[in-house]
Amino acid sequence: MSRIGKRPIPIPSGITVNIEGSHVSVKGPKGSLERDLADLISIERVDDQLTVSPKNNSRTARQLHGLSRTLVANMIEGVFKGFEKRLQIIGVGYRAQAQGSKLTLNVGYSKPVEMEMPAGIQVAVEKNTDVIVTGIDKEVVGNVSAKIRAVRPPEPYKGKGIRYLNEAVRRKAGKTGK
Repeated sequence: MSRIGKRPIPIPSGITVNIEGSHVSVKGPKGSLERDLADLISIERVDDQLTVSPKNNSRTARQLHGLSRTLVANMIEGVFKGFEKRLQIIGVGYRAQAQGSKLTLNVGYSKPVEMEMPAGIQVAVEKNTDVIVTGIDKEVVGNVSAKIRAVRPPEPYKGKGIRYLNEAVRRKAGKTGK
């Protein structure tokens, strides 16, 4: 049995959760999210807590148990508090600009890279080099952050590129001169 899956999910005040079979919808002050869970997982509401349990003891049901619990807990946390990822741009002349739902990155290519943000994702830029991605869906925030980082991943010799805040980049020694 999953140890994560066994833990109940507390529902804060101001959050409404509707369960219809394997479909879960969560509404809160920041917005609403919906998700279909696997048919092998059952979810029940008891007072102000949700419990997730497998319907049978098959290997697949046990694998999905902890995942399903975490997905529902992330939905509740997202509509209550939201999620945020911070990225740092390091390099001479490297900078970013945010205009509405568009992010423009100048990271050493001949032309600036423009990225359109999906619905529900806000992007902000501080000091031209710190990019903040916020939203209520943890999965989408992480995917958008990964796509931004993939434009210019940090290189190992000088450390230039786009990295997550506090990401450790392994550095290599360059060529040795004679």
